[in-house]
Amino acid sequence: MTEETIREVTKLEAPYGREIVLQDVVHETGLRVMRMRIREGSRFTILDIDAATAKELGTVLSAWADQT
Repeated sequence: MTEETIREVTKLEAPYGREIVLQDVVHETGLRVMRMRIREGSRFTILDIDAATAKELGTVLSAWADQT
């Protein structure tokens, strides 16, 4: 079993009872990812994304939020 160091970055309460948790995860190999855990009731969706993807996602989300 591989070892990971996990640090919670933030927890967001989203509409319709959803919860989004962002975690900084560093694997024993040195690989670092942002883990996005989305809870919808008893269902979880987990995405591990790299820094480049996180940056692009942040840009897209910020641009969308600025339009609302």
